[in-house]
Formats: sequence, structure tokens, C-alpha cells
Amino acid sequence: MARSQFLVPAVVVLGGLVLSAIYTVDEREKALVLQFGEVKAVKEGPGLAFKLPVVQEVVRYEDRILSLTTPPLEVTPLDDRRLVVDAFARWRIIDVVRFRQAVGAQGERLAQDRLQNLIVNAIREVMGAVPSTDVLSNDRTVLMNRIRDLAKKEAAALGVDVIDVRLTRTDLPDQNLAATFARMRAEREREAADERARGGEAAQRVRAAADRTVVELTSEAKKQAEVIRGEADAARNSIYAEAFGRDPEFFAFTRSLTAYERALQAGNSSIVMRPDSVFFDYLKTPEGHGAPAR
Repeated sequence: MARSQFLVPAVVVLGGLVLSAIYTVDEREKALVLQFGEVKAVKEGPGLAFKLPVVQEVVRYEDRILSLTTPPLEVTPLDDRRLVVDAFARWRIIDVVRFRQAVGAQGERLAQDRLQNLIVNAIREVMGAVPSTDVLSNDRTVLMNRIRDLAKKEAAALGVDVIDVRLTRTDLPDQNLAATFARMRAEREREAADERARGGEAAQRVRAAADRTVVELTSEAKKQAEVIRGEADAARNSIYAEAFGRDPEFFAFTRSLTAYERALQAGNSSIVMRPDSVFFDYLKTPEGHGAPAR
């Protein structure tokens, strides 16, 4: 009976020791086995593992990719134009032993702080060597890769790998925005005025060319009209001359009719003449022949 009273507690204690000697590692974790602060074993794969109970402890670290966001900071590019920049980074623990030695018991929290300082220093160094136009451009891949490589090199001492660094914002400080917008507006207005001036100049050239073409066409048309009119007058005179040569009496008759038509048109004018005037020679004779010339 007394033996059983001691056996049960011994079994419980032994079971507790056995259970405390067993630990599991998730596939998302890496683990270190420490004995009085000294690393005794590294467990990077998932599964069961063993340690000495009581004297050894297990410290777990993330094996996944972690994120880090930097606070907004002012940088001064090569052209002394201040900019406000913030970024985010992706990083991962690749050497848990070195990581433990670098950050101690504070773990990932201290690593975040140190890594943030490394990335901020890398951003300042890289952006201080380029003009602001490169920072504000749409394609900043080269700059981000340079920041990542510089931070990766410095972060190796922490046992971590900087996988990627991305710039999320690159803006002017608030106090400079109004002046910058005013300068941009003035520049656009100047460009618009230049474009309007060039357009007005081009319009003047087009109008001048059109006016010159109108004058040339009008002059050519008048010239052709005068030529045609002269040819018609010559043809008419030729016809009159030929008609006069064939029948002088008929020619005189038609000329008289033309004179009657022009003189007797309706209007406010009056003609006073003697009835025996030569003007009425063809109206007085029944044959239509005028009186003998006097």
C-alpha cells in the first residue's frame, strides 16, 4: 500500500518530465533549443523533437516572410529638392542562430527596429545620389533594387534576408506643394501661350496663302475674261464689217434701229426735234429707205 502511494506520484512526475522533453515545431516556424542562454540545437523543419527537461528551453521564430513599413521621412536628392518618402519591405529570418545572437531575447521586435533603421539609411543614401526627377518618375525599379541590395548587405549581420523594398509614396512636403503647383501652372500657361502663338502664326500663313491664291485666280480669270471679250469684240466687228460690205443699206438700217432703241427707252428724259429730222428718215418712208443724203 505504501509502495503504491509513492508509485503514482513518481509516474506522474516521470510523465511530466517526458512530456516536457518533447516539443513540436510548426512548418511556419524555426526553433532554437537554449540551455542557460546558449544555443544547443536548431530545429528548422516541422515535426517532433526532444530536449532536456527543465534545463533547456525552446525559442520559436517566424519562418514566414514578414513585412515592415517605414515612417514618412524627408530626403534631399542630388538637386537639393526635399521630398517626403515612405516605403515597405519584405524580410525573412534565414539564420536563427545569428538572429538570436544579434537581437537576444527581444527577438523580432528589436529586429524590426534595427531593420527599419537600416532601410531608412539605405533610402537616404540612394536617393541622395540621384536627382529628384528620378525619384518622382513612374519607373523607380532601379532605385528600389539599389535600396534593397544595400539593406540586404547590412541586414546579413542580423541573420535576416531583405527580400524586397518598395517605395509607396514620393511627394513634396506640404509647404512646398502650393509653390510647386503654381510653378507648374505658370509653366503650362506659358506652353499654352507658345502653342497659341505658333497656331496664330500658322493661321496667318494659311490666310496669306489663301489670299494670294484668290488674287492670282481672280487676276487670271479677269485676264481670260478680257481676252475672251476682246476676241468677241473682234469677232463682232468682223461680222459688222462683213455685213456692211455686203449690204451697206441694211447695215445703216440696223444701226438706226439700235439708235431708236437706246433713245426711246422709258425714263424721265425727253427728246425734242423737228419732224423732218434725219433721225426719223427710216420712219417716214413706206419702203424703209431713208432720204437721199444731203
